[in-house]
Amino acid sequence: MTESSEQQLVIKPHFQNSVQKAQKPIQNGKGQPNLEHQNTKNRARRRSRGGRKSDQGEVVMMPNSRPCTVARKPNAPEITAGALVASTNPNPNGASNSSKSVSFAPRPGFGQVGTKCMVKANHFFAELPDKDLNQYDVTITPEVASRTVNRGIMAELVRLYRESDLGKRLPAYDGRKSLYTAGELPFVWREFNIKLVDEEDGVSGPKRERDYKVVIKFVARANLQYLGQFLAGKRANAPQEAIQILDIVLRELSSKRYCPIGRSFFSPDIRSPQRLGDGLESWRGFYQSIRPTQMGLSLNIDMASAAFIEPLPILEFVAQLLGKDVLSRPLSDSDRVKIKKALRGVKVDVTHRGNVRRKYRISGLTSQPTRELVFPVDDNSTMKSVVEYFQEMYGFTIQHAHLPCLQVGNQKKANYLPMEACKIVGGQRYTKRLNEKQITALLKVTCQRPRDRENDILKTVQHNAYNNDPYAKEFGINVSEKMTSVEARILPPPWLKYHDTGKEKDCLPQVGQWNMMNKKMINGMTVSRWACINFSRSVQESVARGFCSELAQMCQVSGMEFNTEPVIPIYNARPEQVEKALKHVYHASMNKTKGKELELLLAILPDSNGSLYGDLKRICETDLGLISQCCLTKHVFKISKQYLANVSLKINVKMGGRNTVLLDAISCRIPLVSDIPTIIFGADVTHPENGEDSSPSIAAVVASQDWPEVTKYAGLVCAQAHRQELIQDLYKTWQDPVRGTVSGGMIRDLLVSFRKATGQKPLRIIFYRDGVSEGQFYQVLLYELDAIRKACASLELNYQPPVTFIIVQKRHHTQLFANNHRDRSSTDRSGNILPGTVVDSKICHPTEFDFYLCSHAGIQGTSRPAHYHVLWDENNFTADGIQSLTNNLCYTYARCTRSVSVVPPAYYAHLAAFRARFYMEPEMQENGTSGRSAKSATGVRPLPALKENVKRVMFYC
Repeated sequence: MTESSEQQLVIKPHFQNSVQKAQKPIQNGKGQPNLEHQNTKNRARRRSRGGRKSDQGEVVMMPNSRPCTVARKPNAPEITAGALVASTNPNPNGASNSSKSVSFAPRPGFGQVGTKCMVKANHFFAELPDKDLNQYDVTITPEVASRTVNRGIMAELVRLYRESDLGKRLPAYDGRKSLYTAGELPFVWREFNIKLVDEEDGVSGPKRERDYKVVIKFVARANLQYLGQFLAGKRANAPQEAIQILDIVLRELSSKRYCPIGRSFFSPDIRSPQRLGDGLESWRGFYQSIRPTQMGLSLNIDMASAAFIEPLPILEFVAQLLGKDVLSRPLSDSDRVKIKKALRGVKVDVTHRGNVRRKYRISGLTSQPTRELVFPVDDNSTMKSVVEYFQEMYGFTIQHAHLPCLQVGNQKKANYLPMEACKIVGGQRYTKRLNEKQITALLKVTCQRPRDRENDILKTVQHNAYNNDPYAKEFGINVSEKMTSVEARILPPPWLKYHDTGKEKDCLPQVGQWNMMNKKMINGMTVSRWACINFSRSVQESVARGFCSELAQMCQVSGMEFNTEPVIPIYNARPEQVEKALKHVYHASMNKTKGKELELLLAILPDSNGSLYGDLKRICETDLGLISQCCLTKHVFKISKQYLANVSLKINVKMGGRNTVLLDAISCRIPLVSDIPTIIFGADVTHPENGEDSSPSIAAVVASQDWPEVTKYAGLVCAQAHRQELIQDLYKTWQDPVRGTVSGGMIRDLLVSFRKATGQKPLRIIFYRDGVSEGQFYQVLLYELDAIRKACASLELNYQPPVTFIIVQKRHHTQLFANNHRDRSSTDRSGNILPGTVVDSKICHPTEFDFYLCSHAGIQGTSRPAHYHVLWDENNFTADGIQSLTNNLCYTYARCTRSVSVVPPAYYAHLAAFRARFYMEPEMQENGTSGRSAKSATGVRPLPALKENVKRVMFYC
């Protein structure tokens, strides 16, 4: 090959050179980035980008006095969208370039605060190969949708031509369009003809062969010199294609051995499958990904479990699903729906044809039983029953003709298969929602003590034997079998302040936990008017009365003023009449108090309550404007002091109170928070479950309302396009016929709310954003930081407070283990690393500002640290500053007396988004088409508005 024909791999830009193009929705959810398909179709409407000040009536954002001294800093320079957008020109020398002029915040140094210790991470050093990597485009004709078939075709090609036409190269294949080699193939372009046996054909007699044409064409070369420079910190942007190639190489052998799903591999041979109930079983597997770190390339290995459909005869599967008596009784309509949902899309083998095996995918279920089904057998419309056909054609007698048939094939030409003639093909992952019983069983299987998990990871690495992997050898990759030892620090817990009237005015948590004994809430609220509805038939009125009395006393002991008597007697109601019951209690209470509204509604629910909880929350929060607290029957009967204390904490914050604050916040000693009015945001987007292809995604944003303490948060929620990750309603403008251009959106509303609550305008913004995968960092930062800027500018001319934008990730696979599991001084009771353990070296990004923080104590299983990535930092935090702030905030979570695993504003945003999904249930039918309210211009049905008194408090707690 001549030098002139060589191309270099360049990273495609994540976004185009305009804000409008950057608004394209990210459709791949929260999973790993898909490097093959970066561009997605824009399904969201274009937002008006004008930043003009609105003429609507609003709170002017002027500073006011507060207890802490305010040292005014000059406003940060305005960061325009253009400053964030990347140039799309590759380097003139052809080097791999990220194509982005914007850089994420660089690491400002390493943290020093805390007690130093050593921990082990499930990262395994991978030595960088010294070979150039080549990429080839693969075109298979006729086109094949299945990666498994594609791999079979390429495996046959390599078997036939490796020693000859492929120049003895052993290529790695991604199952789609790309083939990679270490060193060049002897050609730039070549066509191959491959015959592949159809394994799904009969096993007796000759199998059918399929002919495929495979064209392999050179595309580009990845020079690993650039990857080496990036890992050494000499280049700012990672050459993603080179990393992707190495990742595919190390996955090639496992893809042949195991069942690949996403970045994980599963097999019933790794560990015996465990039954989960209702025809499902859990398979053990492992996650694998290669990552650039400060120590070089690292192979991240973690254990994984997933639910698979048991390879059962269909009759046995249905019997597990509905109960054994289904074989002797006719099916109800609900039975049919349940079977259809469980089996739609499932692949089955037929068992009625002797040695001939064929596989089909189930498309539906007949509405009639098998004995009533007839179909035409010739062009003369001669009809024959399914029972007769199977008897005459195959000598197969259908025993359970009262059951419906499975439908296979498409709707135009559907075939009937009796249930008893089919068996589920093994190795099919179950992607629908698990029920509570199955979730409990799966958690029991996956929950491992740290030492056991560590041992399983090490065994997996040894079993995979990467250094004997022919593909790793071909590409010159050497993988260590030792876990990485890394220096960590244990940050001290913060002192917490309680009310001065309690015996204990302040508290220093021990190993991430404390209790409310001898303490009173720092701001206990008053509840004078409350009522209780009992939806549980098993709870007698006297029991309910006793429970409410105990709860009222606990609220009083904890520092609230709580009336011991309800406004009206406890009201008993049936779950199916939830709306009627709520409105009755609401109006009866209003009548009794002469127009004064209820402050709190207690609700006793059955332990298994279906849609009752969601219906109750929707009606209370969007219709009646009621703050509610639900309690399950099992807790009402077993009155635990700990439970009552936790419920009292939740009630207090729902009423607008605060349970505890950081002592340093009271004393104005938190760097880059206490000096000037600072607002802390949390934001998250939750997406519909797999299989729901029309339900909207829900975005939630919360913001602190009580500087300098930063403990109390207000929250807003909105619906947006299906699987859209960018939060669309952070800032928006619209045309009003009277007022002209009007500004709004969640950021703007929460900034105004902060000003009303504190008398101050925020002069600093800290934004914790949850649930964003690495492949989405640039899009999310570009779009959402721009929205924050516009929201600020719409409130006041030149109002641009400096912003720190931090991504919070829990869905990663880095685990940290104690260096010595027997050392009680470095582990908690569950054997996990201690709360406050932070790591920002060796396994972290080579140049960017990220860290792992385990802020909570383990209860059971292995504690997973949260990964924080500071993408943008105009406040110039030090490593110690942001790490200590984040860790300290984790002790302010309102719902319990424990430090939590994720910084509370991000946690609250997640809770609010989850809560809001209940609001849309009545609007969304099973097919996702019918509903009461009209859709917005984006095609998304808006959520019903929260009542004003609900928005102001932490209703989601």
